[in-house]
Amino acid sequence: MKVLVVGAGAAGLFAAYSAATHTEAKVTVAEKNEKAGKKIYITGKGRCNLTNLCTPREFLDNVVRNPKFLYSAIYGFTPEDTVDFFEKNGLKLKTERGNRVFPASDRSVDVVDTMHDYAVESGCKIVCDTANALILEDGAVIGVKCEENTYYADSVIICCGGKSYPLTGSTGDGYTLAKQAGHTIVPLKPSLV
Repeated sequence: MKVLVVGAGAAGLFAAYSAATHTEAKVTVAEKNEKAGKKIYITGKGRCNLTNLCTPREFLDNVVRNPKFLYSAIYGFTPEDTVDFFEKNGLKLKTERGNRVFPASDRSVDVVDTMHDYAVESGCKIVCDTANALILEDGAVIGVKCEENTYYADSVIICCGGKSYPLTGSTGDGYTLAKQAGHTIVPLKPSLV
């Protein structure tokens, strides 16, 4: 089985690792930037706040609108699971006031390196190539046309991020690709998350 992940940010690297380790798929990640995790480098003022070490219930109690939407995600991979993932892969963490979790080194690059290295060690291939269009056949996505190459896959996972920070590559490409697959895109509004 072949899996193509579009985007090598936090979601893309984790999706690639999960596909490689849970399905034994041959995984390729197409990233338009010159390196993986570009937006992660600037999170938390360069320190990268990984998670908030609270219970799933506490997390959901702080979601302003429609917390039910997040039930399966937060119970499927809890903040504690996030901490365990990074510590088991060699990244020392620390918890600060407000239960905010950071790398002990205070360097976001260590978070990126941990995720990147684990994806690669799990068998994922990361290529620098910009996704331009989905390849559709009988209503199914069978690949992606990129600037340099065309990639065919049994499954395509779009992890392009939003449209929050164009300098980091978050230019809304995922919305364009999702629309090509028939998804309805609601008008975007600024938000702080």
